[in-house]
Amino acid sequence: MKRNVFLFISLFSFFTVQSHAQQKILTINAGQSIGDVQPTMWGVFFEDINLGADGGIYAELVKNRSFEFNKPLMGWKVDQKPFVEGAVTVQNRAGLNLANPRFLHVILNNAKTGTLSLTNEGFRGMGIKKDLRYDFSVLYRTSASGIKLHLELLNAKNEIIGSAVTEVAATGSEWKKQSVSFTSTATELKGQFRIWFEGTGTIDMDMISLFPSDTWKGRPGGMRADMIQMLADMKPGFIRFPGGCIVEGIDLTNRYQWKRTIGPVEERQLIMNRWNVEFANRAAPDYFQTFGLGFFEYFQLAEDIGAEPLPILNCGMACQFNTAELVPLDQIDPFVQDALDLIEFANGDITTTWGKKRAEMGHPAPFNLKMMGVGNENWGPQYIERLKIFQKAIKEKYPDFKLVTSSGTDPDGARFDLLNGELRKMNADFIDEHYYRKPEWFFSNAKRYDNYPRSGSKVFAGEYASHVDKTTGNMRNTWLSAISEAAFMTGLERNAAVVNMASYAPLFAHVDGWQWAPDLIWVDNLNIYGTPDYYVQKLFALNKGSKVVPVSLNNEVVAGQDSLYASAVIDAATNELIIKVVNASGKEQSTVLSVEGVKKLAKEGKLVLMQSAELLQVNSFNQPMAVSPKESVIAVKSRKIEYKAPAYSFSVVRVKII
Repeated sequence: MKRNVFLFISLFSFFTVQSHAQQKILTINAGQSIGDVQPTMWGVFFEDINLGADGGIYAELVKNRSFEFNKPLMGWKVDQKPFVEGAVTVQNRAGLNLANPRFLHVILNNAKTGTLSLTNEGFRGMGIKKDLRYDFSVLYRTSASGIKLHLELLNAKNEIIGSAVTEVAATGSEWKKQSVSFTSTATELKGQFRIWFEGTGTIDMDMISLFPSDTWKGRPGGMRADMIQMLADMKPGFIRFPGGCIVEGIDLTNRYQWKRTIGPVEERQLIMNRWNVEFANRAAPDYFQTFGLGFFEYFQLAEDIGAEPLPILNCGMACQFNTAELVPLDQIDPFVQDALDLIEFANGDITTTWGKKRAEMGHPAPFNLKMMGVGNENWGPQYIERLKIFQKAIKEKYPDFKLVTSSGTDPDGARFDLLNGELRKMNADFIDEHYYRKPEWFFSNAKRYDNYPRSGSKVFAGEYASHVDKTTGNMRNTWLSAISEAAFMTGLERNAAVVNMASYAPLFAHVDGWQWAPDLIWVDNLNIYGTPDYYVQKLFALNKGSKVVPVSLNNEVVAGQDSLYASAVIDAATNELIIKVVNASGKEQSTVLSVEGVKKLAKEGKLVLMQSAELLQVNSFNQPMAVSPKESVIAVKSRKIEYKAPAYSFSVVRVKII
C-alpha cells in the first residue's frame, strides 16, 4: 500500500519524521500515585446501527418474521404455481391494540412440491454453517389437519443444504407454537430459508423464526456468539446501551422505550430504526428494531461479560438535528417514571412490580444497576431544565445512584461551554463528552484533561473515533486512526482521576449493511474481525491497572514531544508496573524507561507491540490480524528498560515489582 502524500502533509505538524539518534529518557515514578483507575475505566458502547442488533448480535436469521415492517412482506418472496389471487394475504388485528397485530393468512388447495412457497432472504443473506443445528419455530393456527411445512435452507445457487418436515395439528381459533430442528449440510455466506406447503386448508402464521444453535452460552433465541466473544475478550468495565441516537429517535414516537422491549418476544412492539432513513447515500429501508434483543438481554449480557450495565434513557427530547421535538415540562413525569421503574426492574425485590417482571423473565436476583444516562447528545437550556427534574426525582429515591449527563455533540464551542458549566454547577456525577475528529485532533488533545478539576463532576468519554480523510467503510479503520486514538488514550489514562469511563463508538458494523464508519468490529454473515482500533482498545482494557503513576520526559508529561506519548499505571492485584508508549513518528526512537520509587524490578518483562510502517494499513476478513498485538520478552536492568520504539508503534510493557 502506498503512503498517501496528503496524509503526511496533513500530519506534518504532529509527526517529527527526522531521525533522533539520542536516547529519550522517560522517567516513571512508580512510587507516586496521581489517581485511581476505576474498574469502569475502559468499556464498550453498543448501538443498533450498521445492523448491530437485528442482523448482528441478535442471532435471528429471518428478517421481518412477524410481518410488521412498513411493507409487510419485505424480505419475503411468495412463489405460486399456478397463481391464485388471495392465496397469501397479510391480516391486521389493529383493532385489538396488540403489539404484534399482523400475521400471514395462507389458503391451500391440495398444495404440494412447487405449488406455494415462502422464501426469506435474511439480513443481507443468511450465514449457514455446515453440520450446525438450526431451530425453527412458528406461531400458527388452523382448523385443518394434515398440513405439512417443508423447511429448506438454500445456498446462493438455490440448492437445498438442509431440510425438515413438520406437520401441524388443528388448533381452531387458538394460536400455538410449533418447533423443529434440523442440521445443515454445507456452509453458505448468503443463504436463504424457504417454507413450502403440503395439504389443504387455511393456516395463519406469525413469528416465523430460525436460529442457529451455537448462540452465546447456547441460549435459545440468543445472541451471535463470535460477536459477544469479541466483547468478552476485552473484559470491559461497562457496556453502554441501547445507543446513541436511537434513544432520542427521529421524533418522540420513534424513541427507544425500554418497557416495550421486555416480556415475551412476540409481545414486543417493533419500530422503525432511525438509521433506516438517516443517510440517503446508505439507504436501509429494511432496518427495524424487533427488540428480540431488549433491556433484559442487555442486562444479562453485561452480567455475562462482567461489565457494569449503563443504560441510556430518553429525557423527553427527540433528536435535535431531526425534529427537536420536546415533551412539555408539565408532561415529563412519565419519562421520569420510566427511569425510576428501570431501576426497580434492574434492582428491585421480586415483590415489587418491576422486580417481579424481571423474575418472571428468569432472573430473580438483581442486576445491581448503579448508573444510567439521562438523554443522549441533547443540548441547550431545555436539556438542563429537564435533567434537573430527573436528577431530583432519582436522587431523592436513590441517593447513591449515579447519572450520566450530556454535553452535546461536540467537545468544544459555545454549546459545550454552556452545558459543561451548568452541569458542573449541578454537581453532575458524569459529563458525557463525544469526539469524532480527525487524527490530528486526537494527537493534539492528549493533554485535554491535564487541567480539568480533580474534584466534582467526572468525565465519561462516551463516544470517540478517529476519522481519516479520503477513506470509507471498513477502510476507515486504518492504523493511523488507531495510533492517534492510542495517543489520546494515554492522556485519558494519565487523567483517570478526571476521566472515569471511556468507550469507542460505534461498536459493530456489517460489511454489507453499514451506515456509519469507522467502527470497532466488522462482520459479515459468518465472519468477524477486529480493527486496529479494536486491538488498541483491548490493550488498554486488559492493561488497566489500578493506580496512575507519572511519566515524564524532560520534566513534562509525555504528550507529543518528538511524537512520543506515554502513560503508566500500577496493577495492585498483580503488583506490576504497566507502561504504554506511542511513537507516532516515522522513525524508530531510542528510549530508556527509567523507573523510580521502587526497590527492584524483575529481570524480564512482557512487551506487547502493535506496529505498521503503513499508516493506511487495515485489517480485513482475509487479513484479520494484519495490525494486531505481538508479544515478546523485554530485558530490565537496574530499574531501566532500554527500548527502541519502532516507527508508528504502540507498545505496552508489563514488569513485576519485587
